Amino acid sequence: MAEETENENNLVPAHDRVVKINIEDQMKSAYIDYSMSVIVSRALPDARDGFKPVHRRVLYGMEELGVNSGKPYKKSARIVGDVLGKYHPHGDSSVYEAMVRMAQSWSMRYPLVDGQGNYGSLDGDPPAAMRYTEARLRKIAEEMLSDIKKDTVDFQLNFDDSLEEPSVLPTRVPNLLVNGASGIAVGMATNMAPHNLTEVIGGIAAYIDNRDIEIPELMQYIKGPDFPTGGIIYGFNGVREAFETGRGRVVMRAKAEIETTKSGREIIIVTEIPYLVNKADMIKRTVDLINDKKIEGISEIRDESTRDVRIIYEIKRDANANVVLNNLYKHTSLQSSFSVNNIALVKGRPMLMNLKDMIHEFVEHRHDVVVRRTKFELAEAEKRAHILEGYLIALDHLDEVIKLIRSSDTPEDARVGLMERFGLSDIQARAILDMTLRRLTGLERDKIKEEYAELMKTIEYLKEVLADEGLRMKIIKDELLEIQEKYGDERRSIIVHSAEDMTMEDFVDDEEIVITISHNSYVKRTPLSEYKRQGRGGKGAIGSNTRDEDFTEHIITATAHNYMLLFTETGRCFWLRAFEIPEGSRTSRGRALQNIINIPKDEKIKAYILVKNLKDQEYLENNFIIMCTKQGTIKKTSLEAYSRPRANGINAININEGDQLIEACLTSGSSEIVMALRSGRAIRFNESTVRPMGRTATGVRGITLDTTTDEVVGMISVDNSELSVLVVSEKGYGKRTDIEDYRITNRGGKGVKTINVTEKTGELVAIKGVTDNDDLMIINKSGIVIRIGVDSLRVMGRATQGVRLITLKETDEIASITKVAREEEEEEGEESDVDADATSETKDAEDSATDETE
Repeated sequence: MAEETENENNLVPAHDRVVKINIEDQMKSAYIDYSMSVIVSRALPDARDGFKPVHRRVLYGMEELGVNSGKPYKKSARIVGDVLGKYHPHGDSSVYEAMVRMAQSWSMRYPLVDGQGNYGSLDGDPPAAMRYTEARLRKIAEEMLSDIKKDTVDFQLNFDDSLEEPSVLPTRVPNLLVNGASGIAVGMATNMAPHNLTEVIGGIAAYIDNRDIEIPELMQYIKGPDFPTGGIIYGFNGVREAFETGRGRVVMRAKAEIETTKSGREIIIVTEIPYLVNKADMIKRTVDLINDKKIEGISEIRDESTRDVRIIYEIKRDANANVVLNNLYKHTSLQSSFSVNNIALVKGRPMLMNLKDMIHEFVEHRHDVVVRRTKFELAEAEKRAHILEGYLIALDHLDEVIKLIRSSDTPEDARVGLMERFGLSDIQARAILDMTLRRLTGLERDKIKEEYAELMKTIEYLKEVLADEGLRMKIIKDELLEIQEKYGDERRSIIVHSAEDMTMEDFVDDEEIVITISHNSYVKRTPLSEYKRQGRGGKGAIGSNTRDEDFTEHIITATAHNYMLLFTETGRCFWLRAFEIPEGSRTSRGRALQNIINIPKDEKIKAYILVKNLKDQEYLENNFIIMCTKQGTIKKTSLEAYSRPRANGINAININEGDQLIEACLTSGSSEIVMALRSGRAIRFNESTVRPMGRTATGVRGITLDTTTDEVVGMISVDNSELSVLVVSEKGYGKRTDIEDYRITNRGGKGVKTINVTEKTGELVAIKGVTDNDDLMIINKSGIVIRIGVDSLRVMGRATQGVRLITLKETDEIASITKVAREEEEEEGEESDVDADATSETKDAEDSATDETE
């Protein structure tokens, strides 16, 4: 009785049972199940055919529905409904969006669906509803489904176990590589770039020929991603990294050309944009940046795109199109990046794959398909051969067979009789009974014999294929080459191999500029065009305002991208890019050099060298810097020693006490050196007589000073005999002398007279090497600047006093001179206050006086 009561108490209804479990364990288990479902059955592509389940189901559903490339289009809603009802039990939008993407030529490198109707646009416009659009398979998609009926892949039950669907497609096209994939799973994501079919098949063929091929060798065939929208792949390092590791950042740029309109305005024409960039959003963002003054120089943007992209950026007259384009690349989606992350399912597990891994998985899949297809075809051929053998036996005993069939009461008796009398199988006997009378004619009998002979050859070949892996690989390769022949095309994305990261100089126009450095180390840059050419003897135009008795000491002509090596009087070297110098007007003071580079306040810049490139090793090793000091010391050092800029500078030369650096120049190692003294003497000797030394050396004697008050005022290097020597005295006199008037001597001598120093001329202040194609820029201590043509100065002898170059006030003196390149269109200085007629008599008198002096 007690036992009965216990049983009754245990009979609790099922809905009242409560199983107590740990919520943490339950959530872990449920989330892992969910994440694995997303990873395996939704977000990641299979490494074999490159498809996610939804894409595979869409293509298979279209194949089953019969919408092949040669058939009429069917409504998209019909296709989506079929796929939903049979294979993909999710929202209709997921199926339709997947199908739409496979039809968009800007989304897929090789579209798989042939869409009719509005399928969206590059501007992000949505496609029309599925009830309006139509679709069918493209031929290349049919290649991915070929042989699917030949037991080439495994089939699995659909969601309600009522139908079967393929677990993978037997694709002949390496879809994972050519079309790429993207997807976000749980805890992982994939982003695979599309590639060119012709290149990919070339790489796969090379892999089949040599299984040990390395990735760098594969990259000779597969150059890099090939995006459907074209554009430029800017930089190769990201591509190489992606191929070698499976991860990398590929920088993409729009394809842009700069043209000049009939009105003389420059325009930028963009004809290809980076992959996955929304064109309309990009243009809107650019307009916002222009309005916010973050991008300057653009007057108008027009989108003239039809089927092809064409965006016009009109450039303002005072802007440089190259600089504007670089700023567009920097600030807008005209330059974007594609982060490669090659994660795909290998045997149901997510795996990060490099280029060789992806090719390997595809080849293994194709090998499996070819084996299974061959086995299927062999079985079918053997079945047919078995029936044909029965036919041949029947035809050999035709009268007896007919007699047996006629004498049989039922078809079953006839079948059994045939099997017993001729030793036929059940299949053969049934085939003979089903045979039509026309097969008994002589012609049909010959056909059966021919078919059997052909079939035996086919069976022999198929058995050979199954026995020989090399033959199977040849079949795979031949089929791939056939695909290449049918669907291969030219590369769309251009690869720029030598690209580097964007640097500041890409955003600065490489224009000609004048850099001025004042006595108190104030510096500025001014466009060269601001200084207009004048006649000899003019009073000049104001060059800069003087403050606190400061005056311009150095005038340097350069281009904005040049490197400047600045040498101080104490022998230290500093680096500065020309575009890093603040821009100022011709009359502005500039900015203190100490605020731009870390130069000590008590040091002054005495020399400069312009260098175009500090990264070309051959250039660095074959060029030298020659420095000279006020007391006549000269030193030669390889440019390579100065190729590693440091913020705090380096020691360029060891300076003796009481001495200071006054000049430095860049030479090729085979130049001649001319050094000039304040007393009016100069020496010329071969550079080869000065051996190269280290940065910290002191140097050797270049010229001997006669008196303790004398000093070196300058040095030039001579590379050609066309150069003439220009000397200028402190009171505005100067002249040109042929270089050959200075005989070559040994270094260390006292030199020869280079100008006749008188009280009228004053002592020598500068020496320059010039030609007729140069202009001369002279500045005095009061800040007046004049620019004259060197060709207006005729060549004179060494001992003359020269001609007046600039009219000076009594207390004024020349501070600095420099030579500048001749402009193509020379202008007379409108700002000059000189009267050429008033000074002509003075100049003629001075010219005749100097001739008599010699």
